[in-house]
Amino acid sequence: MDPSRKRAIRLTVALTAALLLAAALVYVSFTAGSQEVTASQFLASAKPGKTYELAGTVLVGSVRREGYTTLFRIRDPKSASVSVPVRYTGIVPDPFAAGRAVMVAVKPDGSTAVGQENSLTTKCPSKYQAAANS
Repeated sequence: MDPSRKRAIRLTVALTAALLLAAALVYVSFTAGSQEVTASQFLASAKPGKTYELAGTVLVGSVRREGYTTLFRIRDPKSASVSVPVRYTGIVPDPFAAGRAVMVAVKPDGSTAVGQENSLTTKCPSKYQAAANS
């Protein structure tokens, strides 16, 4: 067999494999994640047993701790009057606080969202204030 023909066949096989792998990666990237929702969307259309990525702001004055469980409300970023109560058990990030933007994987339980353990993430503040020297 001609060496240039062998090279052409190898190149075609390699490019085809690369294209198939890239297509698989794109497919997995778009279908693997859970559905991100706001508080309004969650209250309107959450289905039992399905996992949602609830995003919003922690409502000021809503954070309570009961043992290892953290109870708080996530406010809809588009509607200040709408919020969802969340029951979360797991690691709470250091920057977690009232008024901070968060995301947490939740499953609906009536009108309450039950957070999946260790799924809470907090948007870090863009600037930290230096501690005052005494």
